Amino acid sequence: MADTVQFDLVAPERRLASVAAREVQIPGADGDMTAMAGHAPTITTLRPGILRVTHDGGTDEYLVSGGFADIGAAAISVLAEEALPRDEVNAGVIERLLAALRDGAQDDVSAKAIADLQAAGAALGVHAG
Repeated sequence: MADTVQFDLVAPERRLASVAAREVQIPGADGDMTAMAGHAPTITTLRPGILRVTHDGGTDEYLVSGGFADIGAAAISVLAEEALPRDEVNAGVIERLLAALRDGAQDDVSAKAIADLQAAGAALGVHAG
């Protein structure tokens, strides 16, 4: 079994990553998960959070707003509703995403997504209301 897995992260406006990863930490809708080479086939939806990719060059972090991940033994593909590298995330981005969630907030799922996004921003050192 190989110790890396092909990882691709795509958002509607661009491809953000395509690397041989040792592990990918995914903010799944049912909880955080770590996927590595040899993982059982899984498809999961994403919640707002931080996606971390560890590869030979280090660890990259991305803020994702939602989407889904297709995980297999040799490849992991994440199709995000919106995704940004850590260095592109600022208070304005978090505020914009929070405003979009609040506009659609009608149930506990939306309230959880708002809390998840606020927590992700805080974890990245970006504080927004």
